[in-house]
Amino acid sequence: MSDIAKAAGVSRQALYLHFPTRAELLVATTRYLDVINKVDDHLIPSRTATRGTERLDAFIEAWGNYIPEIYAGAKALMAMQATDEAAAVAWSGRMRAVREGCAAAVAALERDGELTPDHTADHATDILCALVSVPTWEQLTREDGWSQQRYIDTTKQLASKVLVSTA
Repeated sequence: MSDIAKAAGVSRQALYLHFPTRAELLVATTRYLDVINKVDDHLIPSRTATRGTERLDAFIEAWGNYIPEIYAGAKALMAMQATDEAAAVAWSGRMRAVREGCAAAVAALERDGELTPDHTADHATDILCALVSVPTWEQLTREDGWSQQRYIDTTKQLASKVLVSTA
C-alpha cells in the first residue's frame, strides 16, 4: 500500500481512507481496468445474441480477446492468490463474473434446445469456464505460440463440439 500511495502521490493514510483493505483496492483496480478497457462494449454481441450458439461464440470471442488486455494484472493476481487473501478475493470476483458469462451462454443453448444431453447446465458451465480460463489462454498463446485468432477459433470449435447437441 505504501508503494501504491507513493506512486499515486498521496499519503498512505489517504489511500486507506478510500480503500480500507488491500482486497478492496485490488477489486477496485480490476473494475477500473474493465471501465477503461470498455469490457461492456466487448460483451454487447454476446448479450444481444438471439441464438444460443451465437451467444456462445460471441462470449468466447469477447472474453478470449479481452484476456490479453488484462493479462498482466490477472497473472499477478493468480500468482499472489495462494498466499495473499486480498488477491484471492479480487481474483475470485473476476472469475465469478466470467462464470456468469459462461452460464449465460450455456443457458441460451439450453433455452434453444441446443445443449448436448451429455452434460447438465452446471457441468457445461464448468467445461466452458475451463476452456476460456486465463491459464488455458496463457498455455496456448504464451507457451505454445498459438496466435490469438487460432486460440479463439479453436476454443469456439471445441466448445461447440463438446456443448452443442448435434441432433
